[in-house]
Amino acid sequence: MKQSERFTDRFDWGLLFILMGFCLISLIGIWSAQSMEQYGNTNFVLRQAIWYGVGFVVILGASQIEPDVYKKTAPYFYAVGILLLIGIALAPESIAPYRNGAKRWFDLPLIGTVQPSELMKTFYILMLAYIVSRHQEKFIIKNLKHDTWLLGKILLAAFVPVSLIMNQPDLGTSLVFIAISAGVIIVSGISWKLLAPVFGLAAGGGITILGLVVYKPEWLEQTLGLQQYQFGRVYSWLDPHSYQTSEGYNLLQAMSAIGSGEMFGRGYQSGQVYIPEQHTDFIFSIFGEEFGFIGSSILVAWFMFLIYHIINVATMTKSPFSTYLCVGIVGMLTFQVFQNIGMTIQLLPITGLTLPFVSYGGSSLLITMFSIGLIFSVRYHHRDYMFEGDSTL
Repeated sequence: MKQSERFTDRFDWGLLFILMGFCLISLIGIWSAQSMEQYGNTNFVLRQAIWYGVGFVVILGASQIEPDVYKKTAPYFYAVGILLLIGIALAPESIAPYRNGAKRWFDLPLIGTVQPSELMKTFYILMLAYIVSRHQEKFIIKNLKHDTWLLGKILLAAFVPVSLIMNQPDLGTSLVFIAISAGVIIVSGISWKLLAPVFGLAAGGGITILGLVVYKPEWLEQTLGLQQYQFGRVYSWLDPHSYQTSEGYNLLQAMSAIGSGEMFGRGYQSGQVYIPEQHTDFIFSIFGEEFGFIGSSILVAWFMFLIYHIINVATMTKSPFSTYLCVGIVGMLTFQVFQNIGMTIQLLPITGLTLPFVSYGGSSLLITMFSIGLIFSVRYHHRDYMFEGDSTL
């Protein structure tokens, strides 16, 4: 069989089709957003198209590397991510400036802004897949002691990046790490006798922190280093009308835009509700206003197709590392989609997380495309394992 034919047979064309759909959806949304006067002459559509083009090249390259190579190098990816997070904390403001009270980005000549926490999400998924798969290779017979040891390793691997990211501070991205960890832990085979009390304590801790934000915010400032603007997001989520000139403004505008779209929307580029920086965090409101409930539902369904497809890849692979890799990416994408859409309809507090593949972004889009490139790698090389040793090929 020719090499080109082998590539054609093994490449995941269905996943590529889904990504092409997201590219089109993103460009449509950003084109409508930048028609607002707030953007001047900046062509975000062209920039996004270029980032997508680079992203597809990244996917092609990532798909050619075998999952076993990612497994062997996962600790190195993780170490690089930690060093970048430490670097942004120590870097001078000339290359890592504060923005809205947070220090999260490197401003690099020619490259632009780079957010290390975005890189760390994918590096962390690789590390989790490595930890769980290696643990199961070493401890074939499971018991509570081995499960406790595995859970401890996962929590330690999460604690280091989450602590550094919270120091920036960036609560939204920290929650993504928690969602990734939870997804991998659930499918890792750890006994529910251990997980039930752990998840119970985590849920209780979350409720307690929410209560402290409302009634004892000064204590959280002193102990956890949370900032006042983060509390404002919770207050504006619970009662946006009392903060309609400050933290609650974007939320009220987003809900007004989505609600005004009703069933079928106002029509493309017929949006009338102004939302600052609508091409990033609040891009979902464009689809709600201009395409209505029907258009918004199609967008959500497209994300469901993507998640379903990745789950299918996870179930077909024979490699535990690849399975956990897919699960981690599903956890990351599912949480970010749920959080971003939820915050535009007052279901969840505003955290600043973008809508994957749809919101405008450079480094964030590339890293998300790289994570999908890992899925392409799992699918591409899985076919080699399926037919290994078949003399007819």
